[in-house]
Amino acid sequence: MTASALPAVDQKAPAFSLPADDGSTISLASLAGKKVVLYFYPKDDTPGCTVEAIAFTAQKAAFDAANTVVLGVSKDSIKAHCKFRDKHNLTVRLLSDETGEMLETYGVWVEKKQYGRTYMGIARTTFLIDEKGTVAKVWPKVKVDGHADEVLAAAKSL
Repeated sequence: MTASALPAVDQKAPAFSLPADDGSTISLASLAGKKVVLYFYPKDDTPGCTVEAIAFTAQKAAFDAANTVVLGVSKDSIKAHCKFRDKHNLTVRLLSDETGEMLETYGVWVEKKQYGRTYMGIARTTFLIDEKGTVAKVWPKVKVDGHADEVLAAAKSL
């Protein structure tokens, strides 16, 4: 199975509908009129993913003020998301894509190599989607430090 390409800037963002850690189901259509940050991360409660989630949580009020919803997406189960959220007092919603369908649609389910081993996993990638559902900015191969601030600045400038 080959990964799809990342949706490009100025393209319509692919539709999705996934369960969230608060018991709701979130779809792109339900967020019309708001800017959306989709940050894809490999695994709950791992070092980089924890730092990233805490950074987005720390900026949640500023994202709210910029009419922007922040959503973290991984293959982890809702149960794992809830444990991760509660352990670190996260306030950004976490979506579960256990089938990997959305991960493939967004081109972030990729072949990775580590310690001589090849496997499929999530490439840490962030998308900023405007109020009309169009991809405004893409951050492939995210470096966690300072990332939430950079995404916030981009959301404010839209």
